[in-house]
Amino acid sequence: MFDLLITIREKLIAWKYRYLLKPIFFRLDPEDVHERVTRLGQFLGRFAFFRFLTRACFSYQDQILEQTILGIKFKNPVGLAAGFDKEAQLTQILPAVGFGFEEIGSITGEPCAGNPKPRLWRLPKSESLIVYYGLKNQGAEIIAKHLQTKDFTIPIGVSLAKTNNQETASIPAGIVDYLKAYQIFINAKIGYYFTINISCPNTFNGMPFIIPANLALLLTELNKLARPRPIFLKLSPDIPLSDLDQIISLAEQYKISGFISTNLAKDKSNPAMTERIKDTLPTTNGGLSGKVVEGLSDNQLRYLAEKTKGQFILVACGGIFNALDAYRKIRAGASLVQLATGMIFKGPQVIGAINHGLVHLLKQDGFTSITEAVGVDLKV
Repeated sequence: MFDLLITIREKLIAWKYRYLLKPIFFRLDPEDVHERVTRLGQFLGRFAFFRFLTRACFSYQDQILEQTILGIKFKNPVGLAAGFDKEAQLTQILPAVGFGFEEIGSITGEPCAGNPKPRLWRLPKSESLIVYYGLKNQGAEIIAKHLQTKDFTIPIGVSLAKTNNQETASIPAGIVDYLKAYQIFINAKIGYYFTINISCPNTFNGMPFIIPANLALLLTELNKLARPRPIFLKLSPDIPLSDLDQIISLAEQYKISGFISTNLAKDKSNPAMTERIKDTLPTTNGGLSGKVVEGLSDNQLRYLAEKTKGQFILVACGGIFNALDAYRKIRAGASLVQLATGMIFKGPQVIGAINHGLVHLLKQDGFTSITEAVGVDLKV
C-alpha cells in the first residue's frame, strides 16, 4: 500500500509540474526563474515545518540505496550537480527534496560576476540547456563563512574552479586561484569531498587545465597542501581519448579519488550531439547540458570504467531524467549520479521518483544493495 501511495504522489506532482508550473516557468526568463526558485528554497530551508512538508511531498529513501564511499555515507546515489546551487544557498532544503548529496559551486578564489546576460537558454524540444554563466559566485571566502553557520544532513561536495577573469589567465595565476579557494574551505573544515573543475567551457581563456601538462602542474602544487578529503576531477565530454588516457595516468600518480563524467559540452559540431539537437540554437556561446549530452557522457563513463577497472570512484552526470537513465549509468560503472537539467524539465519530484524507481530495478534484478549493481554490465 505504501508503495502505491508513493507512486500516486509522484505521478500527481509530476502532472502538476508538467501542466501547471512548467508552462509558466518556461514563458519566463530562465535565469530569473532560477533565482526565484533559489530564494524560495532558501526560505523553506530555514524552517523545520517547511522542511517536513517538502520531505513528505518529494523524498523517498530505502536502505538498499545506501552506500559508504571513501568513508562518506550516502543515503542514496542521486546528487545535485554543481552549477545549480552556485553559492550554496540550498543546502538546508535539498535533503528534504530527496537528494543523497549535493555539490555546491563551482566556487572560485575571488568573487566572480560571471559572463554578461543572457547566459541561460532552454532548448525545450531537445530537453537541454545552454549555459553561459561563467562561474558566477561570491568567492570562496564569503561562501565558506556563510556555510560555517550551517548543519548538513547530506554530504556536501565543493566544486572548485579558477576565477573567470584576465588576472587568472596564465597557468601560474590560475593555479594560485584554485589553491586559494581550496585552502579556504580546508581551513573552514567544510566539504565532504572536493571536485577540481577543469572543464568549465565558459571562462575567459577556455579550459587550459584539461591539457595534461597544465593539469600536472596544478596537481603538483595541490599535492603540497593538506588533503584530508577525497578529490575528484570533473571532466569535459569534449576531451579526446588520447588526452583522457594521460589524465587517468595523472590521477593515478597524484592519488585522485575519482572522476565526474561529465560537464557541459562545448563542441556543438560533434555528430554524437548534433543529431540530438532538435531546437534552433539561440546563441553560439555557452555549453550544453541535458539530453543532448547523454550519449557523450555515457561513452566517456564506459571508457573510464573499462579503462580503470574500479580503481577510481566514478560519478555520472549528463542526461539523467529518470530511474532508467540513472540505473544504466550505475550498471556501466558509476557509484553515484548527479543531475540538474533533468529536475528543471521534469520537476523536483523526479529525485524521489528516481530513487523509488532504482529500488524496483535493483530488486527486479536480484540485487540486495546498490553497490552490487555498480559496473555489473562491465562484467558480462
